[in-house]
Amino acid sequence: MSELKLEGSCLCGSVAYEIKADTTNQKPKFFHCHCQRCRKATGTGHASLIIVFDASLEWKKGGDNFNYYKVPEASRFATCFCKKCGGALPRYDAENRRAVVPAGSLDHEPDIKPEARIFWDSRAEWSCENDLPAFAEYPE
Repeated sequence: MSELKLEGSCLCGSVAYEIKADTTNQKPKFFHCHCQRCRKATGTGHASLIIVFDASLEWKKGGDNFNYYKVPEASRFATCFCKKCGGALPRYDAENRRAVVPAGSLDHEPDIKPEARIFWDSRAEWSCENDLPAFAEYPE
């Protein structure tokens, strides 16, 4: 058995989680999603999401601060977040044992890297189009 373990928390640290998965049959997927819903949910040009199959989720701390919003007309889209700080948290489908983990909520670098940009044709024009200068901190 090959096992994956991801640990993360919200921005204020009130909520912490652990996801474990057996990756023998299906490897996790790591995408940058450019769909409009992901852009609205994150306030950014894309959401960086790790989709984990055959997974379990355990709230290590603050599970009572977890909040969930399902877009009514969407068959699969929902956003999960901390009630205190609004920090992104994983969505977990217990019936299918699938977790969608916002990569930015992880406490450590994952062992996997992004493999694709999805919903690329839906991206905002200003998102990920060209090379920009990079700075370690705020530019002077």
